Amino acid sequence: MKNTNYIMSLSMAVLTLFSCSNDDKASSDPGTPTNPVENNSPNTAYTPAFEGQTRIGGLQTNTEYEAKIITSGLTSPWGVKSLPDGRLLVTEKAGNMRIVKVTGEVSAAITGLPAVNASNQGGLLGLCLDPDFASNRMIYWVFAEAGTGGNRTAVAKGKLSNDEKTIEGATVIYRANPANPSDLHYGGRILFDKTGNLIVSTGERSVLETRPLAQSVTAALGKVIRITKDGQPASGNPNFNQAGALPELYSIGHRNPQGLALHPDTGEIWLSEHGPRGGDEINRLKAGSNYGWPVITYGIEYGGQKIGEGIQKKEGMEQPVYYWDPVVSPSGMTFYKGNRVPEWENNLFIGALSGQHIIRLAIKDNRVIGEERLLVSEGQRFRDITQGNDGALYAVTDGGRLYRIDKK
Repeated sequence: MKNTNYIMSLSMAVLTLFSCSNDDKASSDPGTPTNPVENNSPNTAYTPAFEGQTRIGGLQTNTEYEAKIITSGLTSPWGVKSLPDGRLLVTEKAGNMRIVKVTGEVSAAITGLPAVNASNQGGLLGLCLDPDFASNRMIYWVFAEAGTGGNRTAVAKGKLSNDEKTIEGATVIYRANPANPSDLHYGGRILFDKTGNLIVSTGERSVLETRPLAQSVTAALGKVIRITKDGQPASGNPNFNQAGALPELYSIGHRNPQGLALHPDTGEIWLSEHGPRGGDEINRLKAGSNYGWPVITYGIEYGGQKIGEGIQKKEGMEQPVYYWDPVVSPSGMTFYKGNRVPEWENNLFIGALSGQHIIRLAIKDNRVIGEERLLVSEGQRFRDITQGNDGALYAVTDGGRLYRIDKK
């Protein structure tokens, strides 16, 4: 068992990030935007499709809040979710799942999970709890699986034992085909939609051979899929009206989508997506829609060349709600619900990897109206963020930290 109590006296820093005298503010007004938070030069001269699609005005939280390091004892955590009793269930990239108390104690690795391919961007990835977890104790997770023909993004489920030491009956319920030797761009987030079906993001695996498959409805790469708890295509999925179209597809044309979140009021699915050099995106998913990769993008190749025809708009392809250039590498994300920090109500919080901060996006009428960067001084690659049952935000970093962020 990992015992991380030793860090609580020295490493459990309490960081008061912003404060003001009006910490009893009752309004959910996100604040008045100022200059954009991004002031570095973009990689391209591409023109946004609409005002506010990128480099929106900056915000600053007025309510006094604090960020606490609960533990630094995790190893490359990738996903975090709150258990009904308030403890946190965390996946680690190498293939471990652990339970963390809010006081910082980290459990031994939970056994019984299938083997993962943890090379490069692979490993044990996102997770979610069954809506009836309190009674059935079922957990669902995404992982990189090695097999015939190469690697796949796979989805598994299993029951957390009563003693919380093992996963019982672990079963792989879905594999995104085709396999490929690449160990990049797995996507890897998973959540339940408002109908009780699973939403899973898959990457297009990065290599030029598989990149065009993001546009193919006969391949599960570069997609968002919607499946039942048993891994079957969910009822009511869109019809893509092409021969051989996979019945599990929900949306197509994605690059490497590492964030999924359900809007707390509308139930709509939002997604974060890694662009290449520029062109990181936030998308609001619509069933049956095409989000363009690699035909349209606000990014360029890492070597500086244009991608495809170098276009950003095409009929029949959706525009991102928001994009970044240069990139911030958006990963796991969650909407904030509650009034502990009133101006955060229904705001979207996203872990930024290369950006090394937590993004706060204020949204109105499905448009971003302001952006804030939190925990910038921490110098951490933020991999995932969730809202706990206590109303606080919890975020994990590639460096092994788990933060609790809440009203002071």
